[in-house]
Amino acid sequence: MNYRHAFHAGNHADVLKHIVLLALVDALHRKDTPCFVLDTHAGRGRYLLGSGDSQRTLEAEDGVMRLMGAPKLPEVVERYLRAVQADNPVGALVTYPGSPLLAAQALRAHDRMACCEVQPEEVAELKALFAHDSRVRVHAGDGYAAVRAFLPPKDGTTKIGRGLVLIDPPYEAQDAEYPQIIAAVREALTRWPQAMCAVWYPIKQRRSLQPFFRKAAALPGKSVLVAELMVRPDDSPLRLNGSGMLLVNAPWQFDHVLAPALPALRTHLGETGATTRLEWLKAAD
Repeated sequence: MNYRHAFHAGNHADVLKHIVLLALVDALHRKDTPCFVLDTHAGRGRYLLGSGDSQRTLEAEDGVMRLMGAPKLPEVVERYLRAVQADNPVGALVTYPGSPLLAAQALRAHDRMACCEVQPEEVAELKALFAHDSRVRVHAGDGYAAVRAFLPPKDGTTKIGRGLVLIDPPYEAQDAEYPQIIAAVREALTRWPQAMCAVWYPIKQRRSLQPFFRKAAALPGKSVLVAELMVRPDDSPLRLNGSGMLLVNAPWQFDHVLAPALPALRTHLGETGATTRLEWLKAAD
C-alpha cells in the first residue's frame, strides 16, 4: 500500500466525514450506557499541516481552513470545528486530528474504542498517540478482519450493546474495495445487529457507485442513509470531485441533523456546480 492520508488531511472529504462521525458519537451519548467505536482504517490519528506531505497538496486550505473563518455556520459544523480547534490550543491550525483522535476525544470515560491500521509507520504513531489512554486499543492488521476480531464488543466480560463501526479504506483497489465493504458491513451487522455502520466513499464518477448502493440497500440494517458533498461537477475521472458517507442503522431523524450542514459546506467549500445529496436508500419502518 502506498496511500498516505497526510497528503489529504483536512480536505473537503475529511470535513464531511468528521462532521458525520462526531454527530454519530453525539447521538450515541444520548443514553448513559457505554458505547464502542471500531475504526477499521485509522491512519496515524494526527497530521501536521506544515509537513511536506500536507504542503505538497495544500488540500486543507480548501477544506477545514475555509470554514475556520466563516460566520454563522450550523451547530453541527461548529461542533466539528471546536473539536479541531481543541487539538490546536495555540490558535492557528498546526495539526489536524484524524478520525480516531476525534472519536476518542469525544468518548466518555466508560466508552471503549478499537483502532486498526495495517501500515507499520502509521501504527507506531497511533500507538504513541494513545499510549496513555486505556479506553483505546490499537490493533496492527487488516481492518476488515478486525470486524470479526472485535465484534460483538465487550468490556471485560460485559457486552457493549451500542456503538459505531467506521469503515474508511484508502480505495487503492478502486472498485474492488466495494465488495469487501459490503461483506464487512454484513459481517458487522450479523455479529452486532444494533451497530451503526458508517462508510466513507470517494466520488469520481457517480455511475460506478450504483452497484454499491444497490447492495448497501439490501443489507440487513433497518435503514440506509447517504450524505454527499460534491465540490465540483461529476465530470472528471482523474479528480476527487466529492465524497459521501453511507450510514447503516443511522439514528432516528439523523437526516435532520445533517441537513443544515450540507448547504453550508457547498457554499464554503464548493466550486461552480457544487451539489449535495441527502437521501434514504432504505428508510426505517
